[in-house]
Amino acid sequence: MTSPQFDTRGRPLGSLRLSVTDRCNLRCAYCMPEDDYVWLPRQSILTFEETARLARVFVGLGATKLRLTGGEPLLRHELPVLVRRLAAIEGVSDLAMTTNALLLARHADALRLAGLRRVTVSLDTLRPDRYREMTRADRLDEALEGIAAARAAGFTGLKLNSVIVRGVNDDEVLDLLAFARARDAEVRFIEYMDVGGATRWSPELVVSRRELVARIAAAHGAVEPVPGQDPRAPAERFALADGTTFGVIASTTEPFCRTCDRSRLTADGVWLLCLYAPDGINLKDRMRGGASDDELAATIQATWARRADRGAEERAGVHDRGALYRLERLRSEPHKEMHTRGG
Repeated sequence: MTSPQFDTRGRPLGSLRLSVTDRCNLRCAYCMPEDDYVWLPRQSILTFEETARLARVFVGLGATKLRLTGGEPLLRHELPVLVRRLAAIEGVSDLAMTTNALLLARHADALRLAGLRRVTVSLDTLRPDRYREMTRADRLDEALEGIAAARAAGFTGLKLNSVIVRGVNDDEVLDLLAFARARDAEVRFIEYMDVGGATRWSPELVVSRRELVARIAAAHGAVEPVPGQDPRAPAERFALADGTTFGVIASTTEPFCRTCDRSRLTADGVWLLCLYAPDGINLKDRMRGGASDDELAATIQATWARRADRGAEERAGVHDRGALYRLERLRSEPHKEMHTRGG
């Protein structure tokens, strides 16, 4: 492995999110609120061999943490095959996946055996009627079964991601905290972000980190920051007096761009240096055009060295801030969609 790569702000190339599909079996209102979408052409999707090859190049440059995303990654057939390939890469310190858990019950054991180390489940509500309203699918029971299956398969460090939207599910903050605690999991409350296809976003719908912590403190008493946190982690972690922990990802009101070491590879091989980046680098075309591993590494190295992105900070400074993109632009540029970028 070469020495870690740093960008213009001294941030290392440390964590890579690997999208394996832009498809999803839910239509969450904060991510995919529309009825129709433009999908990536199937022939453009990276094969498992191509994904693993690019991952090896990134790991060789210091990206020791890999996370599988989508869309919904479990819609990709034979996903444990890819997990096995990624787990075998020397230098990978963490291999995780974010999922809505609808298909997790049938795949948890195979994923664990293949080498997946951690699972994060997106769960925004515990109420069947609200789940149906938020996702346009009556499948809460399947998500809960998936969470139970992850525990039974031996996954530890289980996290639950909950996007909190004012007037939609912000009355469930305490319920979600209790649910996670009862299952030896940690909930991470996520501020509603104006990224990708969040065409109905407005500042009034954001429940801030400050407000979330205050609500929890009002119900449970003192809330203290967890000591010794990883400064590059997206969530700021807190603890209650009884030892219960939770996290808050405050990308909207308190961006953490200064420590962000994450980049994203879309399912069709476009490398994005920031969730808000308008464009990316097409590594698939370079690879399929005959580029060697050394040539791919040189491209990645040179691109990261020029990186100055701080998209969330820039958005925080926008006056009269609204949705990032209009629907017609997303139709013509599907790579700007959150479900394509891999969240």
